[in-house]
Amino acid sequence: MKSFFKIFFASLLALVVFTVIAFLILIFIAAGVGQHDKPYIGTKGILVLDLGVTYREQAKDNTLNTLVGGDPANDVPGLYDVVRMLHYAKYDTTIKGLYIKAGMNSNGFATSEELRQAVLDFKQSKKFVVAYGEVFSQKDYYVATAADKIYCNPGGGVDWGGFSVKLYFLKGLLDKLEIEPEVFYAGKFKSATEPFRVTQMTDANRLQTTVWLGDLYSNFLMATSEARNIDTAKLHQLANDGAIQNADDALTHNLVDGLKYDDEIRTELLKRSQKQGNEVNFIALGKYAKAIDFMADGEDKIAIIYAQGDIVNGKNAEDNEELIASDDYVNIIRKIRLNKNIKAIVFRVNSPGGSSLASDEIWREISLAKKEKPVVVSMGDYAASGGYYISCMGDSIFADPGTITGSIGVFSLMPNMQGFFKNKLGITFDGVKTAQYADMGSSDRPLTPAEKHFLQADVNTIYGQFLSRVASGRKRDTAYIDSIAQGRVWTGQRAIGIGLVDKIGTLQDAVDCAARMAKLNSYQTDEYPERKFSLQQLINGSLTRSIKADGMKEKIGDQQYQMLTQAQKLQQLFGIPQAKLPFDYDIQ
Repeated sequence: MKSFFKIFFASLLALVVFTVIAFLILIFIAAGVGQHDKPYIGTKGILVLDLGVTYREQAKDNTLNTLVGGDPANDVPGLYDVVRMLHYAKYDTTIKGLYIKAGMNSNGFATSEELRQAVLDFKQSKKFVVAYGEVFSQKDYYVATAADKIYCNPGGGVDWGGFSVKLYFLKGLLDKLEIEPEVFYAGKFKSATEPFRVTQMTDANRLQTTVWLGDLYSNFLMATSEARNIDTAKLHQLANDGAIQNADDALTHNLVDGLKYDDEIRTELLKRSQKQGNEVNFIALGKYAKAIDFMADGEDKIAIIYAQGDIVNGKNAEDNEELIASDDYVNIIRKIRLNKNIKAIVFRVNSPGGSSLASDEIWREISLAKKEKPVVVSMGDYAASGGYYISCMGDSIFADPGTITGSIGVFSLMPNMQGFFKNKLGITFDGVKTAQYADMGSSDRPLTPAEKHFLQADVNTIYGQFLSRVASGRKRDTAYIDSIAQGRVWTGQRAIGIGLVDKIGTLQDAVDCAARMAKLNSYQTDEYPERKFSLQQLINGSLTRSIKADGMKEKIGDQQYQMLTQAQKLQQLFGIPQAKLPFDYDIQ
């Protein structure tokens, strides 16, 4: 037995020592990655803007990819990184032009607008911009209108069917299952509860959706009209007539400049870049990011805080990059507020909202920060409901024309599953309580009239608080804010006219504004939340979860994956007052 314990503890000690040494080696290697030589990008290069890639607000660290010898071209930069790289490339003599690769653009309209504006900025260098794709989605085409030339594969085409939004309603399913959702909301346009209480869009929701979808479509037609010199009425008529069914139709109606195969595009790009040989020097943005120093450098600092995803209470325990956890963001904002070296804050919000309590906690910290230094808000694809709540205190608010914002309203949802449990599953419940409302909120019974009154009063109180927060931030009367609130969704373009947004502009415009407000001649940007290295992601499991999510998305498709994630999010709605959009709208 003594021999056994001796061998056991020796083996355990060896395992611990090996683990520590291996960990230190990994840390050493990871630290050394940044010291490696920059990748060689050659001469007469052509940058590639791949629209088939989803550009998140912040890039993921991909140290592990580098450690195992992966191609840096596979790294996906963040949206603002892309914008800054294209601006840098204007003056980089190595870069001769830009190639926009269409690929079923999954980015939102505001993100696509930021990319399009970055391309237009690049074009000021007089370098060429060519867009090419086998099949152009409408969001692909929107970005491509910034190019000098648009080419399509002869066997492909351009989607020109107009925009549509499809919403799904669960009431019929819930009726069959004998599940009764008990719904409480403030705001006649607050459509987040409609899937549970009606089987089709209400008149109010149909009105607001028609208006904001029409705004997005008008922007799309205007951009195309200016780029292709075609009247917007004619462009709309082409969609109504179903006139664009294939690549030949797109060429006939001047939506593209020519029909070419991939090899013909490469031949043209070789000529345009004046490169010798047979191979085009395509440079992926991920590789370009590692080859250049595109970050601004200055003595003073501007903090960019990225808030992307649903707003939730507490901490982001699973390190989910699509969550805005109140405790985490309160700590981040407080840290920046107290840092004297940071002279201004740009708060980049890309969120459909979430918990009203979490939104209020973040609002409070932004309010305190605003007293110390300028706070400029930049809105992404969404800054709606809770996303607007956390934005409204900005000294200045920028949005893209296609930003979905507003939706100032609140709702709460409680499921009564008594019929489902009893009649479908044969399960009944009984119990003892010490006070009348001790089991309030239990899903195994319906709410009493008094309990319904409590919940509606709670929603009304939170809505009133929401209105007062916005009124204070926007320096407007509460009654006026109520008249444009009521849960109504607005586009960034229309939000200017009603005072919810100050200016149409990109994230770069917001950064420039913050620099002016802080009276900075030169500055560098610090980005928050601070990026975690791949090794940290591996340790806490977020990298594994990301890989699993990507694998599932690849198997079942983007649309089905989005429906699955929406279904998973339903459980977050029960019993917690929400300031949230009904869906992440999928615009076709």
